[in-house]
Amino acid sequence: MKAISEIRKDYTRAALHEAEVLPHPMRQFEKWFAEVLNAQVPEPNAMTLATVSPQGHPSTRVVLLKGIEQDAFVFFTNYQSQKGQELALHPGCALNFFWPELERQVRVTGVAEKISEAASEAYFQSRPRASQLGAWASPQSTAIANRELLEERLRALEAKFSDQPVLPKPKQWGGFAVRPLRVEFWQGRPSRLHDRINYVLQPDDTWKWVRLAP
Repeated sequence: MKAISEIRKDYTRAALHEAEVLPHPMRQFEKWFAEVLNAQVPEPNAMTLATVSPQGHPSTRVVLLKGIEQDAFVFFTNYQSQKGQELALHPGCALNFFWPELERQVRVTGVAEKISEAASEAYFQSRPRASQLGAWASPQSTAIANRELLEERLRALEAKFSDQPVLPKPKQWGGFAVRPLRVEFWQGRPSRLHDRINYVLQPDDTWKWVRLAP
């Protein structure tokens, strides 16, 4: 078995030259994301979300990007979940996208805010019925006695909504929009001399980018 310290990979697929960098980080993200989709990367919209607990401890989990709206990253969750409660207390958060197939990473620092009820309702209605029922059945992040409890709740909800073709959105479920303050694009390069382009939002709401040393 290979030692963990011996695991390494040289990155040679691409480069990120200054001449290719777009003025706005969201346009650069959209460009890269289109290339990720074209490459048929598995789970291309998976992103690590980092929040801060009431005690000041970091907490991370993988969630799914579900849209880019008004230059913000949108995802959905139960507002009563751990991440929902932490974002309500500390809206500052971070996102990380990692696409190893393209040897790319995007780091985002920003502030989260709830999207409108109408927008959350519209997305909820676009979900498969099984996902809608799952949102109703799960008291997300709370301790439960066993899995059977969830399955019993699901069966009860299936019966409750059996004659309703459209399920209402649970009031505790909805979307967050993460508005970026800083966005870094990382492209793996040989000899660990990676390309890092870092955008920072300026006081006048324009963006300035610089190259960072790897």
